[in-house]
Parts: sequence; structure tokens; C-alpha cells
Amino acid sequence: MIRMDDKVRWIDNVVIERFWRSIKFEDIYLKPYKNAGELDRGVEAYIICYNLERLRQRAEGGNAGKSI
Repeated sequence: MIRMDDKVRWIDNVVIERFWRSIKFEDIYLKPYKNAGELDRGVEAYIICYNLERLRQRAEGGNAGKSI
């Protein structure tokens, strides 16, 4: 059994909560998705762009992807 202490779980939660906050405010709330299929494609496109942007920032010496 793998057990994590409360501190590690808290840090993991912050990272994913920030990601979901970003996706909601930068994509989901701004676009009028008509059905679940459109939403799925839109979220997938957002995630691809999000990951590519972070890689580009890291390559340029930005702070994308740094630990908390």
C-alpha cells in the first residue's frame, strides 16, 4: 500500500485545482458548447495548446512547469 502524507496530497491538489481553474475560465466559460462532443473536442484542444505553450515557455527560459 502506498501512503502519502497530507502535505504531499495538498500540493498535488493545488496543481490540479489551478489547471481546472484555468481551463474553466479560459475555455469552458467563454465558449458556448452545444453538446458533450463539442465540449470534449474543445477541452482536448485546450489541453494540447496548454501543454505546447508550457513547453515553449520552458524552452525560452520561462518558469512554466516549475514546482510550487
